[in-house]
Amino acid sequence: MLELRAQVYALIRQFFAERGVLEVETPMLSVAANTEPNIESFSTRFSGRSDAGASERWLRTSAEFPLKRLLAEGVGDCYELGRVFRNGEAGRRHNPEFSMLEWYRIGWDHRQLIGETIELVKAAAASVGRTLDAVSMTYREWFLDGLQIDPFSATMDALRDPLRDFRIDGTNLQRDDWLDLLITHLLQPQLPTDRITVVSDWPASQCALARIRPGDPPVAERFELYLGPYELANGYHELCDAAEQRARFENDNRRRQARGQRELPIDVQLLDALERGVPDCAGVALGIERLLMCLGDCDDIRDVLAFAFDEA
Repeated sequence: MLELRAQVYALIRQFFAERGVLEVETPMLSVAANTEPNIESFSTRFSGRSDAGASERWLRTSAEFPLKRLLAEGVGDCYELGRVFRNGEAGRRHNPEFSMLEWYRIGWDHRQLIGETIELVKAAAASVGRTLDAVSMTYREWFLDGLQIDPFSATMDALRDPLRDFRIDGTNLQRDDWLDLLITHLLQPQLPTDRITVVSDWPASQCALARIRPGDPPVAERFELYLGPYELANGYHELCDAAEQRARFENDNRRRQARGQRELPIDVQLLDALERGVPDCAGVALGIERLLMCLGDCDDIRDVLAFAFDEA
């Protein structure tokens, strides 16, 4: 598995070198945290000079914010392949410290980026002798085909009913939580093992850092890519509006407070970059360990790590 990881890293770097996409490296520690209520950041404290800035620092959950700051400075198409950290996530498919590939394409939308993400995953699979088909569908089509439920209009009872045998504690669960549970418990397990599945046009309430496209209903210009039942990548036609981004950060913190979670510092340097102007672009993050698990045909993330969290 260590050899496979090195092989995949070499393939990724060659893939982007051939396309003129620049490899960059950004800080792992930040004065800002990820405000998303469903993601928890690790924090630490700097004990040196007080003029070095805020003493409390946060380990990044992705490289997205500093990469967008580079885009605002005119770096152009770029990617980073590095370590990220998420607190509280440990199990067969999660390790609190893991590797993520994230890249941005100037002047592209999410549909163009879907094509390139499929190309990369197919190339990685070909390196171990596997050939993959790829299928694309919308979020609504996925639910209608797999569960005969319209995720945008179904009642809450209709969303909960298919999950009745899982004995889920529904206390404080909202509509988007039930939609996520339908995906993880029922839709993902149905996905064919040797197929790439791309799901686009997610509910506007699940926009994260994506643009929202007006319509009936409005949808987030977001996609997720699955290889078999594994979620590998999450991509957006990126939101470049500073006021809207600030509003989303502030709404995240309101949701955190409502859940009894700590309010977290927002990334004002990202907001400043958006004010200066981040070019129209699309970006995607891909989990390396998940990819390695698929390529190595294993179901435990520990199998693709040199040392898992409890051995680190």
